[in-house]
Amino acid sequence: MKIWLDGALRDAHSAHVSVLDHGLTVGDGVFETVKTIDGASFALTRHLHRLAASARGMGLPEPDLDEVRHACEAVTRANPMPRGRLRITYTGGLSPLGSDRGEAAPTLVVALGEASARPDVTSAITVPWTRNERGALTGLKTTSYAENVVALARARQQAATEALFANTHGRLCEGTGSNVFVVLDGELHTPPLASGCLAGITRALTVEWTGAQETDLPLDVLERADEIFLTSTLRDVQAVGRLDGRALPGTPGPVTAKAMRVFAERSADDLDP
Repeated sequence: MKIWLDGALRDAHSAHVSVLDHGLTVGDGVFETVKTIDGASFALTRHLHRLAASARGMGLPEPDLDEVRHACEAVTRANPMPRGRLRITYTGGLSPLGSDRGEAAPTLVVALGEASARPDVTSAITVPWTRNERGALTGLKTTSYAENVVALARARQQAATEALFANTHGRLCEGTGSNVFVVLDGELHTPPLASGCLAGITRALTVEWTGAQETDLPLDVLERADEIFLTSTLRDVQAVGRLDGRALPGTPGPVTAKAMRVFAERSADDLDP
């Protein structure tokens, strides 16, 4: 495996990041996950723009997006595979052992691993913890992911692949690594960005391509929704057939099935929408 680290491709065994990197010691970094199909990256421009926005929100130096794009292309060429997970990580670099940043340049890592297509239907749970819609990191895709690790482990214990959060006001927010859509009386809804959810790339494309409404929703809407589905870079559009033990019969339902079909068709027509 070839990994891009600070300006060059390196073998995996020699691609070392310092133990004093701020991304490791305090989670001071941002990242993107990009789907690749036969060496082509999907929606890379949108992902790079979000990477830059997350870096600005963290107060990190603006990444050189031409360099990041070049790194992504180099890594995908060096690691051919039919379907992959391209991970771009950009951190605060070498820093003291504390929250203060050092004077070193940021660290850029781009790596690629194999990914399999997700099944059309999955299970999810809700968790008792909340997203803070007014936090310093709200809306940023940062490497501070421990909260998601804990929640996803809870989901795995209950034979589910995703955990869904409310925000501090008890409104539906998002999953650990996905956005959530619900169908009510035939209409498609997803929480607005003001709920504290991440501005998912697949979420945005699904809203654009299906006309879904951004709606402030209580968490208990999940108990009465006719259909529920998740969106993310690697899930695309994935129906939820069971939530907290409640089965949703006929999954995927008609609205979800249409969203799945539209996303598959539109994304195949344009790899960088």
